[in-house]
Amino acid sequence: MPLRPLDQSAKLKDVLYEIRGKALDEAARMEAEGLSVLKLNTGNPAAFGFHAPHQIVADVIAAIPHAHGYTESRGILSARRAIVTRYETVPGFPTFDVDDVYLGNGVSELITMTLQALLDEGDEVLIPSPDYPLWTAMASLSDGKPVHYRCDESSGWQPDVEDIRARITPRTKAIVVINPNNPTGAVYSREVLEQIAEVAREHSLLLLADEIYDRILFDGAQHVPLASVAPDLLCLTFNGLSKTYRVAGYRSGWVVVTGPQAHARGFLEGMTLLASTRLCPNVPAQHAIQAALGGVQSIEALVAPGGRLYEQRQVAWEGIASIPGVDCVRPDGALYLFPRLDPEVHEIHDDAQLVYDLLVRERILLVAGTGFNWPTPDHLRIVTLPEARVLAEAVERMGNFLASYRQVPVRRSA
Repeated sequence: MPLRPLDQSAKLKDVLYEIRGKALDEAARMEAEGLSVLKLNTGNPAAFGFHAPHQIVADVIAAIPHAHGYTESRGILSARRAIVTRYETVPGFPTFDVDDVYLGNGVSELITMTLQALLDEGDEVLIPSPDYPLWTAMASLSDGKPVHYRCDESSGWQPDVEDIRARITPRTKAIVVINPNNPTGAVYSREVLEQIAEVAREHSLLLLADEIYDRILFDGAQHVPLASVAPDLLCLTFNGLSKTYRVAGYRSGWVVVTGPQAHARGFLEGMTLLASTRLCPNVPAQHAIQAALGGVQSIEALVAPGGRLYEQRQVAWEGIASIPGVDCVRPDGALYLFPRLDPEVHEIHDDAQLVYDLLVRERILLVAGTGFNWPTPDHLRIVTLPEARVLAEAVERMGNFLASYRQVPVRRSA
């Protein structure tokens, strides 16, 4: 008797995650054949020689003998206390307690928990375009509707607040703000954040602040936490160790709840319920948090002039900007460039195909801009983690590739 076909869930129909997609599959096949591929598709510091601070590793090793049991579902008290202390030093950040902190297996798990606890079928969440695509994917998987608001490239990729206003409906429940932004590297101004907070006040919306890159800042850029301009609103601030402390594989993240809670008791009970259903976060990684947040912050030297992250950002940005028909807003934060291909010079109809062709010809793996829910095929995301000399060579090869690359428009039958 033949087995019944098993298809994927219909909930996956609108889920997009091109950071790991067709091109990555081809890259894996090429590597299996012995070819070397420069992977500029994911912000994975360890892959490019960034080592975790030794204090973090030492604390995790020391904790392993007694880290084999479950912890409290929110996470261990010492880690949550360290997170409270971290934000006590941030000017204007609202006060909160250890019970307002949930630890997670990376920010990704916490995003999933939050949207599952929040959304009923058809509820809407405002998400930036371009976005980190997990937000859009998880909104869809939670039976919600992601609604994308525009970030304005001509204004340094700042959110277009009037576009946010125009997209609010009676089903809108929350606004997502990714600052510093992935994929653009924009760091949002206080004025824009205050305007977003005012929109949330007018419509009683939940604020969801993805601030994983809040300490990866260049050229004197200042990060303003969204919660600090909206102490009177319920705000969830997401952060973790993966980028600032170069331990992406530890999957150690947190979300902090600030502002009034009485009106959101049901939602927060849902968060606690979901935290309990996963039993607890990864226990050894929880023991990394206290060591990471105390003492010397090694990220500061890396992002200062002369530091490795600063110099890599600079070399990559200058190189990309020198390619004919390519321009790029200089990122003030994060680990990425999001350059634009001038359609008058580079007539691209399918940016995913461009990424695939670049991989096959030059063995360089990027991500198409449409993979970040950008509406037109005229952007690419480039990770700036490799050493400066590697980035300089890669950018030169990209320029040579684009100089001769042509796409034929797809002809559709009538």
